[in-house]
Amino acid sequence: MFYRENGQFKTSYRADQQIFPIAQDRIAVLVLLAAAFVLVPLLASDYLYRAILIPLVIMSMAALGVNILVGYCGQISLGSGAFMAVGAYGAFNFFVRFPGMPLIPALILGGLCATFFGILFGLPSLRVKGLYLAVATLAAQFFSDWMFLRIKWFTNNSDSGSVSVSQLQVLGMPLESALSKYLFCLALLVVIALLAKNLVRGAIGREWMAIRDMDVAAAVIGIRPMYAKLSAFAVSSFIIGVAGALWAFVHLGAWEPAAFSVEVSLRLLFMVIIGGLGSIMGSFFGAAFIVVLPILLNQLLPPLFSLFGLEISTAGLSHAEFMIFGALIVWFLIVEPHGLAKLWSTGKQKMRVWPFPH
Repeated sequence: MFYRENGQFKTSYRADQQIFPIAQDRIAVLVLLAAAFVLVPLLASDYLYRAILIPLVIMSMAALGVNILVGYCGQISLGSGAFMAVGAYGAFNFFVRFPGMPLIPALILGGLCATFFGILFGLPSLRVKGLYLAVATLAAQFFSDWMFLRIKWFTNNSDSGSVSVSQLQVLGMPLESALSKYLFCLALLVVIALLAKNLVRGAIGREWMAIRDMDVAAAVIGIRPMYAKLSAFAVSSFIIGVAGALWAFVHLGAWEPAAFSVEVSLRLLFMVIIGGLGSIMGSFFGAAFIVVLPILLNQLLPPLFSLFGLEISTAGLSHAEFMIFGALIVWFLIVEPHGLAKLWSTGKQKMRVWPFPH
């Protein structure tokens, strides 16, 4: 069988089922990975790692998990911060209660804890949707805040809920420098992103998108809504839980329940909306925008105001950040629903070199 896609001939189903079936996409991904793993370590400073790169990598992973649930399956969630908290505290308990527990298994077990928590609070999705489901998932946020503040066992009998970890190691190598933390988080992100990309292109991904587009029609053609919705909650919560454990263990080191407040849930939702619903690449764009924008505003607005003889306070910078976020969310919801990912896709189409037909 011969057929053409984007100027390239396919001769088998195996060629068409590749994660990146277009050669230009494979080259672009390899270039980005080379830049992230080789070029960035050669140029980045310690401040850049701790202030931008490590938070960006971890938040990209969390936004990826939210996008699977919200963008691919269409289930609105405001409890992502709670899933991160469950992943963080779950990994913490396995790490401190089982001496010698390696870091990677602790992160995976924390993600599994978040999976069960997500399935529990995903059960209302079988009966409600839209705003009602958003309120139901918001209940997970308040429940997790209460649980980690009031049930001392989860925080190793800490009165304030504040816990900490130290002397992290991966395969016998210490995870202390900013560079080692960045590379570790980046490697996990690449693995999870490739698995998620492969997952959404498979049968389960098509079920999620069918439920998102019209759940009644999906049920008519034989898709089980209960399985599709709960599996989306499970996969999404696992990824978000692992991201929460990384955020606590690698980025913060010491944390309390307030580190995973409802504000975190809203920021993750903003990342998905701005980056692009139903797009793996959009998760990275949205996370980069939300993480980098406040730093750019802090650096650029004071000099800009000084050109006109004006001063802007710290509160003014915070207000400007919220105003820009709000305007962009309205823009991407109404004018450009697919977010920054659509702009990226359009740019790729214009830059592609079409080969001559054989």
